[in-house]
Amino acid sequence: MLSQLLYYGLMPLVLIILICLFAAVRILRQYERAVVFTLGRFQAVKGPGLVLLIPFIQDMARVDLRIQVIEIPTQDVI
Repeated sequence: MLSQLLYYGLMPLVLIILICLFAAVRILRQYERAVVFTLGRFQAVKGPGLVLLIPFIQDMARVDLRIQVIEIPTQDVI
């Protein structure tokens, strides 16, 4: 009886910890940078690799540093 109580009491706690762990880890590619916001305010710029965030407190915006080529159609000159 006590083992079932511990099992059903610990399972939601372990599940919540796993969800927070997955929400805290981000991986950036070599051509990306991360702008980290803490409660909506600028905190830092992180480089490529593993980035750890505080779940539900910090947010991240990815910035792609690659050059993007767009094709502009020809225009008539007046």
